[in-house]
Amino acid sequence: MRSPWTPHELETRLRAHAAEHYHHRHPFNLRMHDGLLAPEELRRWILNRFHYQRHIPIKDALVLSKLDDRAVRRSWIRRVHDHDDEDGGIERWLRLGEAAGLDRVLLLSGEGVLPGVRFSVHGYVDFCRNGTALQAVASSLTELFAPDLMVTRIAAWERHYPWIEPAGLRYFQGRVAQGRRDAGEALALVHRWAETRRDQERVLEAFAFKCEVLWTLLDAVEHAGSGVRSDAV
Repeated sequence: MRSPWTPHELETRLRAHAAEHYHHRHPFNLRMHDGLLAPEELRRWILNRFHYQRHIPIKDALVLSKLDDRAVRRSWIRRVHDHDDEDGGIERWLRLGEAAGLDRVLLLSGEGVLPGVRFSVHGYVDFCRNGTALQAVASSLTELFAPDLMVTRIAAWERHYPWIEPAGLRYFQGRVAQGRRDAGEALALVHRWAETRRDQERVLEAFAFKCEVLWTLLDAVEHAGSGVRSDAV
């Protein structure tokens, strides 16, 4: 029987995979951060990414249903509130859309969401619905790398897209601290639950799947046409 990796060895493997496959390397994100997106491309991304954002609390509710430990449930449910509260992530994303010239009614309608984005998002939700608690939590470990991406994004948008109202960046600003906290909690659970090498391999598989979800979502946005009605921007 193969011995489990140490926590450091597991994290090294997560970071090695992310270095190549996390969506900070996707061409669309690279163009975004270099200031090369046209307004309609940025709006297309905001609209389609919102389809992902609005499903995060649904995904987290599914994870919550798998947790037997009361203390862990009380910790995890905060993620749902972080997105669903009056000034939570979903509301802040709607304000981001408005700051970029999109009507929140359009965002909430789901009109213009690309089929590839729907497929990716629902695949992720189903993964968390059908997988084990370990697999579902492990898939959230992409948040280990989100804070640095948010810092890069904030600086890029402030520099390259001054036509977007600064208040619209509050979602990104809030996710820096939230992402670090959430990733630390998820990583601690993974280390506690993944007792065997096979468990740890499942962690890596779940993490790789989530990286593919994020990458495929951007593929759809990158290769689409406008995707946003001209009368809505």
